[in-house]
Amino acid sequence: MAKVESFQLDHRIVKAPYVRLAGTENDAKGSLVQKYDLRLLQPNVSAVPTGALHTLEHLLATYMRDELTGVIDISPMGCRTGFYLILWNEHKPSEIAAALKNSLEKVLTTTEVPAVSPVSCGNYKDHSLFGAKEYAKIVLDAGISDDPFQRHIPEKID
Repeated sequence: MAKVESFQLDHRIVKAPYVRLAGTENDAKGSLVQKYDLRLLQPNVSAVPTGALHTLEHLLATYMRDELTGVIDISPMGCRTGFYLILWNEHKPSEIAAALKNSLEKVLTTTEVPAVSPVSCGNYKDHSLFGAKEYAKIVLDAGISDDPFQRHIPEKID
């Protein structure tokens, strides 16, 4: 049985919020894909309610693509403490942290959630823009570290 990278992480010693490079894959043609752990809340301490998490998923799917090139997917973690970001090519943790910060700042001024209809969403009634904004504030107030084990808030990347 293959080992799952995130199951190898000691969730007791990380210090959220943070971004963490959780894996890199190369194919035979040399293409590179990275997986990032975007941890918003401290594992086993708190979790984002599903409505707020679902809304953050919709908003981050939009805003992170505005911030970064090569975004393939942003998916919520089952534990509801953050998201996985999958993207093409090599990106530095500080770049991902800055993109997440900028995206969460956009969440604070959002007035409408994209793709909230029975046509475009599989659970369109389970959203909370208010909740998404509250959790965005919590993360932004704490600062987003580019190191999962020691708090290090990167300077803005231009």
